[in-house]
Amino acid sequence: MNLSNSIAKIILELLENEEGYAEIQRNELAQTLGCVPSQINYVIASRFTPEQGYIVESRRGGGGYIRIRRIKLDRGATLMHVVNNVGTSMDERSCRANILNLAAQQLIDGRGANLMLAATADTCLRSVPPEKRDEIRAGLFKQMLLASM
Repeated sequence: MNLSNSIAKIILELLENEEGYAEIQRNELAQTLGCVPSQINYVIASRFTPEQGYIVESRRGGGGYIRIRRIKLDRGATLMHVVNNVGTSMDERSCRANILNLAAQQLIDGRGANLMLAATADTCLRSVPPEKRDEIRAGLFKQMLLASM
């Protein structure tokens, strides 16, 4: 297991507590794992984003911490939050991350997720000019979410 996966695994384990959030001190975690604090920042910035269902808060200073919480909204509110945050353009990687996150949260079922992944893949959009694919993908994704509500 690589370092980024190890950091993410530790944070995910911390999130499984009764409070529903993980509070870490970046320097302490980095020292425990034998890495630089910026590696912790990288993992948090890339794997614990709002699109993936997390809120990250930080407090600087001597008693500083990073608090990570999983967003807990009802199904309709969560889907509308995603729709409203997509914007007018979405690359395939971001779209895939959103779909997999929604499936992991059981907000869409496996069959629906597979259909959405297929419909928004670059291979499906290959007849669309490359400069228009992200715009078309965003529209498709939003319409599929709205139809699933």
